[in-house]
This record gives sequence, C-alpha cells and structure tokens, in this order.
Amino acid sequence: MSIHSVKHSVLSLALLIWSTWAGAETTLVAVAANFTKPMTEIAEAFHKATGHTAKLAFGSSGKFVSQLENGAPFEIFLSADEKNPAKLEQDGLTVPGSRFTYAVGKLVLWSSTPGKVDDKGQVLSGGAFKHLALADPKLAPYGGAAVETLNHLGLLEKLQPLFVQGENIAQTHQFVSTGNAELGFIALSQVIDNGKIGSGSGWIVPEQFHQPIRQDAVLMQTGAENPAAAALLAFLKSAPALAIIENYGYGLPVAAK
Repeated sequence: MSIHSVKHSVLSLALLIWSTWAGAETTLVAVAANFTKPMTEIAEAFHKATGHTAKLAFGSSGKFVSQLENGAPFEIFLSADEKNPAKLEQDGLTVPGSRFTYAVGKLVLWSSTPGKVDDKGQVLSGGAFKHLALADPKLAPYGGAAVETLNHLGLLEKLQPLFVQGENIAQTHQFVSTGNAELGFIALSQVIDNGKIGSGSGWIVPEQFHQPIRQDAVLMQTGAENPAAAALLAFLKSAPALAIIENYGYGLPVAAK
C-alpha cells in the first residue's frame, strides 16, 4: 500500500470518528434500581461505541412512572417490570412500538452472613431471624415477586410481621448488607460476582415461584427526536450489551437468545 493510500485511510477513519462524535448527544434515562450495575457498564460501552452519553438516574419503577406522568424530562425508561411501561404507553406518553423486554430478572433471598441462607430457602420456615427485608411491593416489582414467593411457600401470613420494606431494591439491599435485617429478597444482580453469589449466602428463588420479572424499556415522547435515545435503545439489543446483562445474572429475552 502506498504512503498516499495509508494517509487517505487514516484521514477517512479520523473523519468518521470526528463525524460520530461531532453529532454526539446526551439522553436522560430513568433506570430501575436493580439494574444499576449493568446499566452503568452499558452506558460506558455505549459512550465508547457511539460518542453519545447516557445520563442515568436510578430508583423505584413505580416512582418513576409517577414522575413521568407529571412531566419529568426522562427520554428513556428502563423499568423493573412490563406493567409500568405499558401504563405509560396506554397514557400516550411513549413512542408507539418502542417498548421491548431488555432483561428477565432473577430474585434471590440473601444474607450478608455466610451460611445464614441455605440453598433451598428453608431458613424462611426455620424462624432464626427477626427481620425480613423486601422492596415495597406496591412500587417495586421485585417486592411483588417476593410476596408471590412467600405466598407460594405458604409463609406470607406468618412472616409479614417481620417485614422491613425498602422504597426500592437498592435500599432493601442496604438493609440487609448493613445487618438491619438478617436476610431479605433482592435482585440477583446486586450480589452476583463471576456467575455466583459473591459474598454472604443466598438462595436463588425458582422462577416458577413467581410471575416472570420481565423488565421492559420504552422510548418516551420527550426523546422521540433525540438520536442518542434511539441509539441507546438499539445498543441495549446489541451483543456487547446483552453480554453485560447476562453477566449480571439476568435472563435474556427470548428474541435475543
């Protein structure tokens, strides 16, 4: 290859990179608290790949819906369930046809104390604890899945007096990690490390004990004209993003497998 050809190739690559970054935009994203770690990684990979920036806010899916209904400027909503994005869709606040499942959540009963939780969850019926943490089931889908699990086990009425409710799954994890509750139901993604529970002890709740935790993403009307918002939703379906999602213990939507 001639020096002229090399210079031309380098110049073309530089122009391509410049054009990508010159058109870079920022999108505002409301993210369910359980998806904090993977979304932080995904946002970094997204920025490196496209030049666009995703500005993230983490919290309860239920509270985000209330904020979005009252004019919050988020352009993308990554919920912990499928119900809340569907509600916004019905209210006409989203871009038609933009909703899809980006991950399937997994629930775990976890304690920061090694050996506290057995691998079949029998600690729940043993009674060797005074506090059981879970996210508010009215606001957080993982809290709802925890209640369904206890119903399935026939333990809801017995254990309800021991509940310590977090506003969202992040606060619930904090209750357990600090010892304010001996054990609690949280998202597997919060404690997974290299494919297994990294610290303490836990029981991954069988998926048939509760309704599937399908986590849906949707483009809000506020982001309809922002190329960064459309690019991020497309990136969530890409191989690099799916690898990150799976690495944090989530199931992948059927279409992505």
